[in-house]
Amino acid sequence: METIGMEEDVVVIGGGAGGLNAALILARARRRVLVVDRGNPRNAPAGQVHGFVSRDGTPPGELLAVGRAEVERYGGRIVPDEVRAVRRIDFGCGETNPGNGFEVELSDRTVRTRRVIAATGLRDALPDIPELRERWARDVLHCPYCHGWEVRDQPLGVLGWQPMAVHQALLVRQLSDDVVFFAEAIDDEDRAKLLARGVRILDGEVTGLVIHDDELRGVRLADGTMVARSALFVPPRFVPNDASLSGLGCEREDNGRIRVDASGRTSVSGVWAVGNLVEPGALVVTSAAAGAKAALAVNMDLVEDDLGERERV
Repeated sequence: METIGMEEDVVVIGGGAGGLNAALILARARRRVLVVDRGNPRNAPAGQVHGFVSRDGTPPGELLAVGRAEVERYGGRIVPDEVRAVRRIDFGCGETNPGNGFEVELSDRTVRTRRVIAATGLRDALPDIPELRERWARDVLHCPYCHGWEVRDQPLGVLGWQPMAVHQALLVRQLSDDVVFFAEAIDDEDRAKLLARGVRILDGEVTGLVIHDDELRGVRLADGTMVARSALFVPPRFVPNDASLSGLGCEREDNGRIRVDASGRTSVSGVWAVGNLVEPGALVVTSAAAGAKAALAVNMDLVEDDLGERERV
């Protein structure tokens, strides 16, 4: 495998809103920045991005295309590839290679860099219900803030397949007077909350969706009952895409996610993690802001590194 010489100040893993915003700020600070993006954004199935002031309603692909062009305008580089591993190495001394850094293994080459920002997001794990994945981000939805306005005042459902579903149903009720909670298991306290909020509760297992003319028309229960609904909210289980960092030994929270400080700095010196990778509920605008905060911290960290090297020389 080819190893490219130490030419990058920062490698950003992931080219979503968080990664691109970090790269933009670092490139404008005249840092050598490489973004590695495997090109499968989590929000690709969605028609539009919402909650991002001045960009509300923009298709996700268009938002990313504009972001990539902005990064490249300032000299940042973007490559379509996948990071297989990140390893710490010692570059030795010298003004061009101060201190320790990292090797970032891609599919057919290895890149050396002084700092790493991981913005690799997460995967949505969904229940095994026929056609549910195919309807994802269309009329099977995960976020009231991202998709709620578009289905307001319609007959809505919330799939109660995990504890987060109760919280989501309380939010969805703000969108419509007709909300059904499909309860696989629910305790008395949560049941009382939903009823007080005006959410109708149906006990029973959901086994399928009713689709007609490529639109969701209802939810089918195990006993054969069909409940007419035009959209179904399904809170996914979040699975972080953090395999590329697994060899670094980053400390983790009790929930298994990588532990970071307010700037996204991990317990491993020189490595930051931002966006949905460490904050599953982050909106697109939240991830972009996290990328900005990390970029500011990384740039200052590099400045201090340069000063320390000059003092040693």
